[in-house]
Amino acid sequence: MLTAHRLALAVNRQGGVSIDTTTPAVVLTLDRNGMHHGGLGAIRSLGRLGVPVYGVHDEPLGPAASSRYLSGHWFWRAPADDAERLLTGLITLAERIGSPSVLIPTDDAGAIFLAEHGAELRQWFRFSDPPSDLPRRVADRYTLYQLCRELGVPCLAAARPGSLAEADEFAAEVGFPLIAMPGTPAGASRRSAGRRPQPRDPSMLHNRDELARAFHDSETAPGAGLMLQEFVPRCPSQDYFFYGYCDAGSRCEPGFVGLKERCYPALNGRTSLGRWVENPDLHAQATELLSRLGFQGIVALDYRWDPRDGQYKLLGFNPRLGEQFRLFQDDAGVDVVVAAHLDLTGRPISSGAQRTGRRLLVENRDPAAALGCRRNGELNLLWWVMSLRLVNEMAWYARDDLRPFGLMCLRTGWRAVTPITRGLARSRSGTGSSKPPRFRRGRAAPAAAPPPPAQAPQPQEPQPDQPLQLQPDVRRFVPRLRRPWQKVTTGTAHG
Repeated sequence: MLTAHRLALAVNRQGGVSIDTTTPAVVLTLDRNGMHHGGLGAIRSLGRLGVPVYGVHDEPLGPAASSRYLSGHWFWRAPADDAERLLTGLITLAERIGSPSVLIPTDDAGAIFLAEHGAELRQWFRFSDPPSDLPRRVADRYTLYQLCRELGVPCLAAARPGSLAEADEFAAEVGFPLIAMPGTPAGASRRSAGRRPQPRDPSMLHNRDELARAFHDSETAPGAGLMLQEFVPRCPSQDYFFYGYCDAGSRCEPGFVGLKERCYPALNGRTSLGRWVENPDLHAQATELLSRLGFQGIVALDYRWDPRDGQYKLLGFNPRLGEQFRLFQDDAGVDVVVAAHLDLTGRPISSGAQRTGRRLLVENRDPAAALGCRRNGELNLLWWVMSLRLVNEMAWYARDDLRPFGLMCLRTGWRAVTPITRGLARSRSGTGSSKPPRFRRGRAAPAAAPPPPAQAPQPQEPQPDQPLQLQPDVRRFVPRLRRPWQKVTTGTAHG
């Protein structure tokens, strides 16, 4: 158990970051997504500074669960839609750790749960305190669109049609192509929206037939229907993301801007190659929005520059840790996770010079993303290889922590060769588990103290007026002397 009365400081040799190593961190994952590399990055960022880090994972073979910087982990398919069971399970985790811990959610479900039900956990955990209804409003893209319209924030037109006629009306208003995505309610994990999880990657609809097919598919699939979004024509240097941390006064410090150089799927997917850029206009726009909303905590925003009107338009608002945050680490060693731990433990956030130009590669996505760019005529093999030589940070590979990279490769290969088996396994996963969290020591846990050396038994002196008791081996090897010896010791032998 950690001593809560003594403050120990770990100093980063590169930048001089001081951090409280007596306050552990818990990386919380409720969504069933074992390939979320943001959680692994959080474990490495704090673990390298000497902070005890614990993880909550839904399966033992998740790559992040094998990190050498984990002091312990719980395997728990937490029910994201059952607040009482979540509270009970998290309290069990806190009692096992034995001291207050910084709690870092890595998905929307975790951020929404803490905002709405976290008051009962304050005595065990330290986490940010945004307005209770805000994470749910911004995590859902349609309610985010409505919020942006209220605040006058540039955003893309969106609709959640209740009928095919409404979908046709929206398509006539904004024109094809359209971006379609499942309308999974904010806060629902992938397994809590139904027996079969819905894909969250958006797709493009080019005509009315594809729109009708997508709408009918959404009616038969579990979830909250279909959401449609306006499509912005592609152009270079168009997709940006903003990562930051907001303190209790909604001041965003630090804050970073990145450019999405490649993504998968190619036109509107997740980042596979990102670059840290300097963009004061977008930085100011993002920090102003966060201040107006009164947001607190780690945040990841997605923007797209619209060449039609020259505005940066908000695409997505993630009220939690984003996957690419490890791209942004200044020369003082501070990223958004380190900043959150410093602030929540009462220490000042020491910011350093920004290292613009850094690149982060997501190894399991970029080959497919590069293939899509090649099909679109945007990339060839030589330029792809040259871009790999400019990478400064990788999502999975790290020399000092190789096991997660190996497990990622195995899981990626398994998914590629067994798609049918994967689908069956997911369909059997259900909506969670009633089993309590199962704890396992991590590789960073301090070694157990060796048992004390066994002491040789001390010979006992015979008590007076009592016969001497011989050991069994002596009685076995000298049977002839047994009776005379007993006579001598009892005083009955003849002189």
